[in-house]
Amino acid sequence: MKKSINSKTSKNIKSVYKKLSSKMQIKYLLIPVSLIFILSSCLNKNTNKTSSKNYKQKKSSIPTLYIHGYKGTENSFGKMINRFEEGNISKKELVLKINKDGEIIARGKLTNKNTNPAIQILFEDNKNNEYKQATWIKNILAYLKDKYNIEKVNLVGHSMGGVSILQYLITYEKDENLPKVEKFVAIGSPFNNLIELSEEETLDSLINNGPLVKSKGYIDFENNISNINPNINILIIAGDVEDGSLGDEAVPMADALSIISLLKNNNISVDYKKYYGKNAQHSKLHENKDVDKKIIEFLY
Repeated sequence: MKKSINSKTSKNIKSVYKKLSSKMQIKYLLIPVSLIFILSSCLNKNTNKTSSKNYKQKKSSIPTLYIHGYKGTENSFGKMINRFEEGNISKKELVLKINKDGEIIARGKLTNKNTNPAIQILFEDNKNNEYKQATWIKNILAYLKDKYNIEKVNLVGHSMGGVSILQYLITYEKDENLPKVEKFVAIGSPFNNLIELSEEETLDSLINNGPLVKSKGYIDFENNISNINPNINILIIAGDVEDGSLGDEAVPMADALSIISLLKNNNISVDYKKYYGKNAQHSKLHENKDVDKKIIEFLY
């Protein structure tokens, strides 16, 4: 059943992601220009090249959809998708841009061949809430079913993209007319609206028992988690830049991992991986070669 969202809740959701965006901007303003230049030069080297020679994988025709986060663009997942294609891991076949009215503009086409096809999803209104984006994801999956007869998909989301995917799963997963989600990867996603660890809990206790402090959005997940297909496989990725904040400069590690206990308690297969250091920063997680490796092993 489709959920409605009142204006007060919508404002709260937008406030959370504006806070996330502002938090990242403040961090970057503190980085000297010379350091930015050095980091940029390092990132342009081929140290992160991904090759199928390094992985045992099988190829199928099941498409993987990549969904960006708040204020995301084609660059958000563009480099990861390109690395996977250059390494013969998968092939970028389709870009779907969806406007604020839910209309889809397609670039490219699916071949239905065993290429591990990649589909990049772009929201024209890239600052809307996860409820609206969940509806757009539904529209996209309906489009893939109607045009290409797609029965199964994988979903990968960064930041808010992961939250929107989970919202889709609890709202529309039972619709028999839509493709089934086989695997779901969430990278640095704020499932508990940026709530950090409380003084009474540890990261281990949160992973095992869930968060002590729960946002309205988290409670919504709690109340509707049974709608998710128990056969789905989920991978949660979280980062800690090791600056004492216990997070990736935008999303607390506790927030990104907050959903694990809830999934396990509902017999949903979930794996998680924590990354540390400068390459575990929020926007660098999807540029991290170790994250590449984990996602490839999980998806393929």
